[in-house]
Amino acid sequence: MKYYIIAGEASGDLHGSNLIKALIQKDANAHIQAWGGELMQAAGATIVKHYKYLAFMGFTEVIKNLPTIFKNIAFCKADITAFKPDVLVLIDYPGFNLRIANWAKKQGLKVIYYISPQVWAWKESRVKKIKTSVHQMLCILPFEKAFYAKWNYKVHYVGHPLLQVINNFKSNNNLATPISNKPIIALLPGSRKQEILVKLPIMLQVAKHFKTYDFVLAQAPSLPYHFYAPMLANYTNVKVVQQKTYTLLMQAKAALVTSGTATLETALFNVPQIVCYKGGKVSYQIAKRLIKIKYISLVNLIVDKPIVKELIQTELTVKNLVAELTLLLTNQNHIDILQNNYTELHNILKTNDDASVVAADIILENLMTI
Repeated sequence: MKYYIIAGEASGDLHGSNLIKALIQKDANAHIQAWGGELMQAAGATIVKHYKYLAFMGFTEVIKNLPTIFKNIAFCKADITAFKPDVLVLIDYPGFNLRIANWAKKQGLKVIYYISPQVWAWKESRVKKIKTSVHQMLCILPFEKAFYAKWNYKVHYVGHPLLQVINNFKSNNNLATPISNKPIIALLPGSRKQEILVKLPIMLQVAKHFKTYDFVLAQAPSLPYHFYAPMLANYTNVKVVQQKTYTLLMQAKAALVTSGTATLETALFNVPQIVCYKGGKVSYQIAKRLIKIKYISLVNLIVDKPIVKELIQTELTVKNLVAELTLLLTNQNHIDILQNNYTELHNILKTNDDASVVAADIILENLMTI
């Protein structure tokens, strides 16, 4: 079978790579062409566009880059047409993928969406487009099934793929070489240039208040070290690691984490964390009026209560970060409560099967029945 898969960011590359491995294991003749990154390529896909050229964050940034986005859409349609896949698999990345889904359905292509767009957070009306253009939606968050049921749209909850990924990593990396001789605070500022430039300088200033710790920055795989270098000047207790985010989380005492998948990864490693979010003023004001969710971190959304501290926009200050980090490092009662809440999170997400394998099974079943 021929599979065309589109992932537009680092987390999609990770989950796409595991889906590809599962598909190849089940379909020895699988031929996979994709938009993604190094992980999907290593898993067996031919990458036609790297996600590092696709990541535009915020309303104003998207508007400024509209010519590039439209050019990418046109290229994608032409490439799909030339490849003639048996199925189109879309991974999150809704602004782009929903446009492609609508077009692909009209071309008679089979469209499966793996990892639902966060339509429950904003633009709920996009469910109407999903219902008309997506043959099957595969969800990874437990509350999404009930959400779609309100719209009379049947979806599959396959479990969260990070559970298996992280469990496998823990099993195989218990004896990893220590990153530092000092206790570690992990810095996970995201993978997009725009978000890193806004948040990382604030996160770095916290290092000056904790001299007995090393602050270790997880470099995004899509960005070179020289992008970070100007921001790291004059910090003696800040280190950088590349392609070692999970090793970093296994060794960290606490973490400062940008919102997104990284918050869930940090929680699944049982690392106390502070969630950091700060966007451009215009983008934030627009988002504030449109987004309907109570929390910005996946951790709090899944458990449906504020188990990790979120410092958003004007609250994201060095003073507040220092205060919250001190609490995470020194208040044992606070730490115990957080760990109990992390256990609850694990229990909510726990399933019997690997999400990537379940997703691959459903994709192959759909190929036989659609």
